[in-house]
Amino acid sequence: MLFVELTAQGLVQGAIYALVALGLTLVYGLLRILHVAHAALFTLGGYLGVLVANATGSLALGFAVAMTVAGLAGIAMFRLCYEPILKQPPFVALIASIGLYIAFEELFRIVFGASGLSYQNPPLQQQVALFGGLQFKEAELMVMASAAVIIGALGYLQNKTRIGVACQATVSDPQMAESFGIKLRQVRDINFFVGSALAGFAGVWVALLNNLVEPTMGSVPSYKGLAIIVLGGMGSVRGTLLAALVLGVIESFGTIYLGKLLDRNAIAFAFLIAVLMVRPQGLFARR
Repeated sequence: MLFVELTAQGLVQGAIYALVALGLTLVYGLLRILHVAHAALFTLGGYLGVLVANATGSLALGFAVAMTVAGLAGIAMFRLCYEPILKQPPFVALIASIGLYIAFEELFRIVFGASGLSYQNPPLQQQVALFGGLQFKEAELMVMASAAVIIGALGYLQNKTRIGVACQATVSDPQMAESFGIKLRQVRDINFFVGSALAGFAGVWVALLNNLVEPTMGSVPSYKGLAIIVLGGMGSVRGTLLAALVLGVIESFGTIYLGKLLDRNAIAFAFLIAVLMVRPQGLFARR
């Protein structure tokens, strides 16, 4: 019973990690940029979800606003921060991204305050009993269901549509893709919008599950997101999904059996270090 419960809780956490890390994977897969500022969009989504839901009483509207604004902010980040330095060495974009995240973190603290915001009447908090006596909040079940739907849609978009094919062609040979009529800027805008909207979506869910959003909310997810894309094989959507679920389950079991030695975040990075010592290319990297 404990095994099943810990696995289920790990899958809930892994679904959240997957939603955050998929945006990072999309950006890295397209431009080979470690997009640390992605975490700022995650936090932005959390704030917008709380503010809109408290003002209107509609969680659905909160999700819509958070995803739309986060997606547009992602495009703005690309055009203003990354596009001018694409021809520079990769560490230049990484440094710019870290600076951008720190700036957003301070902006959130100035605008919304340091103490954080909460839902006035948190929705989806009822307990639902499943087989074997397992109980979950409605929000936890909705997280897993929505993550499965979004990830499935993303996989279809990437492999079965013209936009997905254009993205893959842009990664392989941007100049050749452009010569065949693919508009590089448009493809990159779409990529950033989708990835950033996913970050905003995840931010709303985390704010709902914790009933709290604060300026530093994105710090730990950003580091874990980077760890997950490394575990998943750097740029692999399927690998990112599997790595996120594995990491969530490892953390869930680790907090029970290793909680006296390491906290939850330390367990995650200890697992990352152990994997990289044995398999530097990641758990799910393709040859």
